[in-house]
Amino acid sequence: MRRSDTQKLNEVIKQLLKELKIEDKLKDAGIIRSWSEVVGTYINKYTKDIFIKDSKLFVKIESSVVKQELLTIKDGLIKTLNEKAGEEVIKDIIFI
Repeated sequence: MRRSDTQKLNEVIKQLLKELKIEDKLKDAGIIRSWSEVVGTYINKYTKDIFIKDSKLFVKIESSVVKQELLTIKDGLIKTLNEKAGEEVIKDIIFI
């Protein structure tokens, strides 16, 4: 016999993450993990630091040439990273 107050497990987990205030941190971590997959091995080897603050992805790139190339495809990177996350997590990328 099913109880009337049952919930789906994924809904309970989402609610728990929201209550613990770690839902956004998990989304940010997913974006950061996706970076190397999205940009590839060559560009990733020039990536020295990456973090998210205020819906902006900050990426330290140690090559001015690679940084310039990334600036030309920045909009596509934002779109691809957000698609991987399943929602809009980042609104801008700042290359430092």
